[in-house]
Amino acid sequence: MAEKLIIDWKEYNLIVEKLAIQIHESGYKPTMLIGIMRGGAPIIDVLSRVFKLKCAYLAVESYSGKGIEDQQGELVFSREMSSTVQNMGGRLLLCDDLSDTGVTLKKSINWLYSYKGIKEIETIKTAVLWKKKDSTFEPDYCAERLSSNPWIVQPFEHYEEVKIQDLVKKHKK
Repeated sequence: MAEKLIIDWKEYNLIVEKLAIQIHESGYKPTMLIGIMRGGAPIIDVLSRVFKLKCAYLAVESYSGKGIEDQQGELVFSREMSSTVQNMGGRLLLCDDLSDTGVTLKKSINWLYSYKGIKEIETIKTAVLWKKKDSTFEPDYCAERLSSNPWIVQPFEHYEEVKIQDLVKKHKK
């Protein structure tokens, strides 16, 4: 089992804010945020509120199966992005929770350039909360660079183990 880095909500929010400050101070002015689902969802939710930007969601699945949490599976991309943006394009900021191996971010950028729903891409920059030591991808913005490759347990991940029946019992008290 890989080493674990356990993050609570307070720390998580501070890391997202640190990322927002990096983006702001760089002078980059994205026209749209794209979150790699699921890890990018809570990040672009906050960034969209801070920067007053529209979002798009790109579903990419890579980790699957029980007991292989420290291995990356084959990447599967959604057929379409989900967004209310009518004219997607411009200066894109692609966000994910972490750069683990770097493969998901690299392949997502390639997918975006070939996606017919985007009219014209000026630039694609990337933003992550964490970059693991062995990642081969260098994000444009990174809140924390790790000196190892821990399994990062984010504050919402305990729901992976929760059964709906247990929630029903908990809330009927």
